[in-house]
Amino acid sequence: PDLMTPRPPRPTLRSTRRQRQMCIRDRSKADPSRVIYAEGEDERVLRAVQVVVDEGLAKPILIGRRDRVLGAIEKLRLSIRVEEHFELIDPFDNPHYERCWQAYHEKCRRRGIDPSVARIRVNTRPTVLAAILLHLGHADAMLCGTVGRYDRHLKFVLDILGKRKGVKTAAAMNMLITSKATLFIADTNVTENPDAEQIADIGLLAANAVSQFGMEPKLALLSHTNFGSRRTKQSRKMAEALKAIRKRSPELEADGEMQGDTALLESLRERVFPNSRLKGTANLLIRPNLDAANISVSLLKVLASEAVAVGPIMLGLRKSAHILNKSSTMRRIIN
Repeated sequence: PDLMTPRPPRPTLRSTRRQRQMCIRDRSKADPSRVIYAEGEDERVLRAVQVVVDEGLAKPILIGRRDRVLGAIEKLRLSIRVEEHFELIDPFDNPHYERCWQAYHEKCRRRGIDPSVARIRVNTRPTVLAAILLHLGHADAMLCGTVGRYDRHLKFVLDILGKRKGVKTAAAMNMLITSKATLFIADTNVTENPDAEQIADIGLLAANAVSQFGMEPKLALLSHTNFGSRRTKQSRKMAEALKAIRKRSPELEADGEMQGDTALLESLRERVFPNSRLKGTANLLIRPNLDAANISVSLLKVLASEAVAVGPIMLGLRKSAHILNKSSTMRRIIN
């Protein structure tokens, strides 16, 4: 090659991270979705919606009391305007109220939701209203969870939207874009202690989601042991999950059970288990239980302070509904 010809700059890990973010945002801009923000009065949500509008990432629909939302926009000196930049649905002046409570009653009448309860919840539970509006086709996706308990939001969403056909186990996955790698971790919020079949369900759902981000899933089933080095209930569960995954998706690049460093370092994996089907660095880490997954994400977000956190991303629902948590920042709401 001509040594005098300038070479294009080699992409750094940091630029790769930025490129991944921009790729995701570009896809959103190309076809903006109608997104319901259930907690439309929350200042973090309003700041996030300002960025979403400025960058053309989505078409926001806010749920909240009109005076509270407009008052907060004025207080924060935001430039977004109702009707011009976003749709506002006031639960106490809702043009879809009759249809919403009737649909909620119809969906949940065999779960103790009589007409009077349906009327009250559609007025007083923003997540219920958001999920029903999504169910009725008024939006393409919804976000909730910045206020209140995750498990309560999850129950409302599952009761109203339900799981996709063929899905037995719903799950939550978090994405972390760091300077070294992009990692996906599941299940961080839904099933407390999944059995082997549920782990397989979670792994396959998550692998499909990783593919939708334009990446090839490299799945590692994590445990405190490496490939049967210690036979415990949890390690055996992960080994059984691998068998189920390979039976159901033999082409998927997956292996386990293994420790976290073994999943991320191919050189270490080659020493302890040569000829593993998993090559390179795993990007999809399936944990044995909710505690392990949730704690991992929380620690990584603090230790890798430059990381971009996305999620939790709900997997397996009939429609796109995602539940954040009370600690979610404006940036995480945008992501």
